[in-house]
Amino acid sequence: IHLSANVANLPLRQPAVLARAAASLDLLSGGRFELALGAGGFWDAIEAMGGRRLTPGQSVDALSEAIDVIRGIWDPGERARFEVEGEFYRVSGAKRGPAPAHDLPIWIGAYRPRMLRLIGRKGDGWLPTLGRMTRAEFAAANATIDEAALAAGLANAGRPAPDLFIRTGGEHRVSNFLLWQLAYTELYFTDTLWPDMDAAELDRALDDYSHRERRFGCVPAPAPAARAS
Repeated sequence: IHLSANVANLPLRQPAVLARAAASLDLLSGGRFELALGAGGFWDAIEAMGGRRLTPGQSVDALSEAIDVIRGIWDPGERARFEVEGEFYRVSGAKRGPAPAHDLPIWIGAYRPRMLRLIGRKGDGWLPTLGRMTRAEFAAANATIDEAALAAGLANAGRPAPDLFIRTGGEHRVSNFLLWQLAYTELYFTDTLWPDMDAAELDRALDDYSHRERRFGCVPAPAPAARAS
C-alpha cells in the first residue's frame, strides 16, 4: 500500500521544504509514500492564506520550477552547489537530502494541455478526477502526455520540429533518422552527395520548399465552385 496527498497545493508550500517532508515520510514509511502535486486552482482561498495568485500560464511555469527544486533536494549524491534561479522559486546553496527510501514518483493533477505536456516531460504519473472527463477526453489527455514524454527523450528535445529535411546522395528514404520529428516535415531529395552540397543546391531546395502548400496533416481546402455565367 502506498499513500499520497490528493494533491498537495503547491502555491501554499515551498518546494524545497515539501521535498524534505516527502522524503522523510518515505523513509519513515519504508518507501510507501508518493508525492502528488497540484499547481493551484482555488486562487481566492490560496490568496486568503498568504499564497500568491498566479495566472494559468504562471502556475505551469511555477510547477515546472518546483519539480526541479524537489528533484534537486532528493539528490544528495550530487556534489555541485545547488542553485535554482527561477521566476517563482529560488534555491541558493541549499543542502541536498535526505534521499527518499525509493525512487519516489511525482504525480500531478492537471487537465489543460500545457500542464499535460509538463506531466509528460517532468512528471511520473497523472492524477485526474475521472468524473470531470469523458472517455474521449481522457484518451486525448493520455495521448498528449505520451507524446510529451516521448518528445522529452528525443535527441532534439526542446527544439522545434524541422520544417525541411534534405536527403542527399540519391536516396529516397530517411534511414530511421528523426522519424518522430519528421511527421509534418517537408522532404526534399537530391542526387547531390553531401560533401558536394553548395549554396546553389541549397537554394534549389529552399525554392522547391517555398512553393509547397504545408497542410500539417489536413486535407486541402476545396476549390471554390465556378459560377455559371
